[in-house]
Amino acid sequence: MSGYKGCMEEERIGLLELKTFLISGLANLKNLEVLVLGGNNISTASMTMLGLTKFRNLKALGLGENVINGTLESQGICELKNIVELDLSENNFNGPLPLCLSNLTSIKALDFSSNQLSGNLPSVIVNLTSLEYLALSNNNFEGLFSFISIANLSKLRVFQLSNCSLQVENEKFPWLPKFQLEALYLRSCNLHSIPSFLRYQYDLRLVDLSSNNLVGNFSTWLLQNNTNLEHLYLMNNSLSGSLPLPSSKHALLHLDISINNFSGPLPCDIGKILPHLTYVRMSENNFEGSIPSSMGEMKQLQELDLSTNKFSGELPKEFVSGCVLLSTLILSNNQFQGSLFPKYMNMTKFIKWLYLNSNNFSGKIEDGLPNASLLFALDLSSNKFSGQIPHWIGNILNLKYLSMANNSLEGDIPAQLSNLKFLRVLDISENRLSGSITSSSNLSSLRHLYMHKNAFKGSIPDALRRSSGLITLDLRDNQFSGAWINEFSDLRILVLRGNHLRGRIPDQICQLKKIQIIDLSYNKFNGAIPQCFTNMTSWMLGYDVINLFAVKAAQVVYLLDQYFNSTLGLSLVEGDDRPSGQREIEFMTKYRYESYGGNILNYMTGLDFSCNQLTGDIPSEIGNFSEILALNFSHNFLSGSIPESFSNLKKVESLDLSHNKLSGLIPPQLTKLNFLSNFNVSYNNLSGSTPNGGQFANFDEGNYGSNPGLCGPTINKSCSSVPNSPTTPSTGAKEYESSIDMVALNWGFVASFVTVIS
Repeated sequence: MSGYKGCMEEERIGLLELKTFLISGLANLKNLEVLVLGGNNISTASMTMLGLTKFRNLKALGLGENVINGTLESQGICELKNIVELDLSENNFNGPLPLCLSNLTSIKALDFSSNQLSGNLPSVIVNLTSLEYLALSNNNFEGLFSFISIANLSKLRVFQLSNCSLQVENEKFPWLPKFQLEALYLRSCNLHSIPSFLRYQYDLRLVDLSSNNLVGNFSTWLLQNNTNLEHLYLMNNSLSGSLPLPSSKHALLHLDISINNFSGPLPCDIGKILPHLTYVRMSENNFEGSIPSSMGEMKQLQELDLSTNKFSGELPKEFVSGCVLLSTLILSNNQFQGSLFPKYMNMTKFIKWLYLNSNNFSGKIEDGLPNASLLFALDLSSNKFSGQIPHWIGNILNLKYLSMANNSLEGDIPAQLSNLKFLRVLDISENRLSGSITSSSNLSSLRHLYMHKNAFKGSIPDALRRSSGLITLDLRDNQFSGAWINEFSDLRILVLRGNHLRGRIPDQICQLKKIQIIDLSYNKFNGAIPQCFTNMTSWMLGYDVINLFAVKAAQVVYLLDQYFNSTLGLSLVEGDDRPSGQREIEFMTKYRYESYGGNILNYMTGLDFSCNQLTGDIPSEIGNFSEILALNFSHNFLSGSIPESFSNLKKVESLDLSHNKLSGLIPPQLTKLNFLSNFNVSYNNLSGSTPNGGQFANFDEGNYGSNPGLCGPTINKSCSSVPNSPTTPSTGAKEYESSIDMVALNWGFVASFVTVIS
């Protein structure tokens, strides 16, 4: 390893020497007119070595995506009096904009975005009357900015200001600017209304007012006045009302009005008025009604997201046969109905992401999709499909994400799924599937497998038990029996709850060194708890972030230089990816249903062996699980004492040892467990005083019930009145079965953890 580090250090030094050599060589080229050094990790020291003041003839300078700091004036920017294009974006420049920038009388393009510039926007900007392109986003400017202050920049074509720390003035009265913009990028600037000067703009090609506080109705005049407008982004505002359209055909290409309060049906002629749309997002609104058949006339449509609305009805034949270039279709969380994938469906050639989950689609899944050779993700979950899983899915060889969960599918898993060599996520949970899983069902590429709440039986096949790449395995609530585990090198989530697994818990479980959640509850395991848990490093030392496989929509790329003839190739990429295909992992903890979103599984750890027939002592080694949050050994036949080492469970929040044969004292050291909010040792044979410090001051008799030998102020029982030999509770089979029935009725505390299917 030391040799490897040495090689890396030599390589770093070699690159540094090469960069120094190149910089020193450039310093001699004093007649340069164009210098582009963007994305090269150029430092302030390198810039000092270069000495910009030497380049008197420089007309275009690109230094974006470096690590240059200091003030603009200290780098000699103001000395570049012949400069026409200047890109200093994504550096660490600080301080205010210097007044000497007024020396740059020939400047046409100025990009200061993504630095740490501060102070007010001074009048120096107003003096740069040659400006055509001005980008000031992602800085620390202060004070009040009014568009009126740049009204005299008559040549301005592109203006970019986003993530404003300054206050952008919400104009009350219209005013007439001297410029005609082609691109306006104004994200996250606390605007409450669309700037009034836009009423006098007639050559706009791109408008982005996303993530503001815009209210009121959609401004139809924006489209009506700007017949060449191609990109309109109004996402994440509070716009409401219907979606009115201009009276005649329009050239719009991209439209994003997602995350607003729009309502009512879509205009029936939307496909005729906006036939050139290639990218449409209307998700998270209150639209209703059906998809207009005229959308089938959008022959160039590539991405359509109508998710999380109130749309209903069947998918029009004109739509599914006319939009032949669709690569992304997201209709999730609506009320669409009818059958799917009819033979006349003609959007299969380019489709990559298809999300139809959480609707009312029903009937058998027809065979209109077998030719979708590029399909990457298919989500049909939470509908009303019946019949069998169609065999043709095995022909979609590029498929990586497949979810058909929460339907009424039945029968076996088709052997053709073994053809999917790139499949990473398979979710067929909550159906009526049955039969055994044959060894021929080889899906060695899988990383996440969800088969819970079906009627599968037999042994867990060797193909699964040997799969070293699995991260999540959820087979709960089936009828699996027999052999059940082997070494999974990457497994993080193992949920086998509610099956017919029996015998001893094998020592191989301790080979799961990356494990975070194990749930073996409601089975028929017997014998002792393994004592090999010293290998479970993720519960003792912490864990790495789970790198789950993400399915995302396309990025939005603004090629801003198409609105300004740039030598430097100015552009802006907006990372507006939206992960799709979320899945829940259910794990019992804390007596109640809890829902955790996002990346909560990166931090959740738990072990549940409850409702089995385990015997013997609780291994003291479990006290080494300093990172574990939930521990449940309830409803077994465990005996002996509660290990004092449990005081080392410094992060545990839920600890349930109830319904066992435990005896002896409750270790007083447990009062050091500062995060313990749920504690249950009822129905045991414990004795002595209950702990009364720390979190234990919040517990009462319900946490200790049916332990006659316990006493203390917490349970209102004086220790002087407790008999020396407390009554031993009955341990017969009837009591065991009764306790299982009680837990089935009363143990309602399933926690849901959302996995972003990556």
